[in-house]
Amino acid sequence: MTKFRPLHDRVVVKRIDSEEKTKGGIIIPDTAKEKPQEGEVIAVGPGARDDGKLVPLDVKVGDRILFGKWSGTEVKIDGVELLIMKESDIMGVIA
Repeated sequence: MTKFRPLHDRVVVKRIDSEEKTKGGIIIPDTAKEKPQEGEVIAVGPGARDDGKLVPLDVKVGDRILFGKWSGTEVKIDGVELLIMKESDIMGVIA
């Protein structure tokens, strides 16, 4: 994969596909699925600047995160669909 390094407080996220069945066993067709709001952090920027000081990000590569439904910008790098978003768009890290 092409090396891509986000700038400032941006992160690159790969969506994690949601379940294709409900808890009751009903299969959800692709046309009815919503885009997942869970992903894995692929790359992180160096951090935001605050009064000239670099503030590192709270997330790191490999973290599983939750983000808003309309967060980020969708991009395709080497045929892989990814999201680039600011750290502030991330709601939390899944432990």
